[in-house]
Amino acid sequence: MLMPLLLLAGGGFVIALVAGFFVLRILRRVQALQHAYEDAPQSHQKKTGTPTMGGIVFIVPLLLLTGLKSFPFVAPLLFLVAACGAVGFLDDVLGIVRGKNQGLRARTKYLATALIAIIFLWTIDGTTAVFPRDVLFHAGTFALVVPHWLWLVLGILAVTGTIHAVNLTDGLDGLATGTIVPPLVVLAVIGYATQLAIPMASALIGIGACFGFLVFNLHPAKMFMGDTGSLALGALLSGIAILEGEMLLLIVIGGVFVAEALSVILQVGYFKATHGKRIFKMSPLHHHFELSGWPETKVTARFWTASALLSALGWAVTR
Repeated sequence: MLMPLLLLAGGGFVIALVAGFFVLRILRRVQALQHAYEDAPQSHQKKTGTPTMGGIVFIVPLLLLTGLKSFPFVAPLLFLVAACGAVGFLDDVLGIVRGKNQGLRARTKYLATALIAIIFLWTIDGTTAVFPRDVLFHAGTFALVVPHWLWLVLGILAVTGTIHAVNLTDGLDGLATGTIVPPLVVLAVIGYATQLAIPMASALIGIGACFGFLVFNLHPAKMFMGDTGSLALGALLSGIAILEGEMLLLIVIGGVFVAEALSVILQVGYFKATHGKRIFKMSPLHHHFELSGWPETKVTARFWTASALLSALGWAVTR
């Protein structure tokens, strides 16, 4: 059984690696280049001109390795990932065309991804296949079950929240890519233990694809994922968790993403309430550490470590 699992992860890595070389050449040719965010630390201005929208690389392995299978939930999960990636792609294109890091409005992205989440949940809800319906969290023989309407509402929040938290985390070379690997590992193990083939396979392919993309995304990055990649990765993580009935577990294993999102919410709220005062030197949280004097590579390594520890904690509480 171990060999097929390794082949899925290895296949995701190889396909992402090969696709990355082609995507990088295409992005350079069409001048799909990053414009550094105006409010980011000054050191980020040197990142302007780096090819972006490389997140296409994450979607290719999923389509090739799972798209031809007839297992339940393949189509809904692929739709969720591809549709959210398409929203991110449009956002990236608009930012490139306008010559600054400003694509779709935040409200537009939230509404678009919420609609996609509704379609995804409606699709898996209407199937006759067996899955942990209305379950938010497992821990051994314990299962937290909620009313169906609440499961739907929390499902929408889980998808949109995860997507945009991953998007906020994508601010340093390799940060979001490496941070999402440990949560995917936990979900792959849970999928294996509960014999949920598609969530497990999708997590393994995603892990391999992340490592393949890191070849191009480690500091100094040759290619950025853009919103194309961050929205697709957030959709993959949340979609797998929902299919496994581990919606609440996202709060623990995705703790780094939660912290990044909360830092923005707290910063904006405090700034408005105090008419200009700040809690952090800059948000999201990784920028605070940058401005505190940490090198970019140190911030990334510490966030990866935190993600691994939180994921280990998440796995422990499910046993």
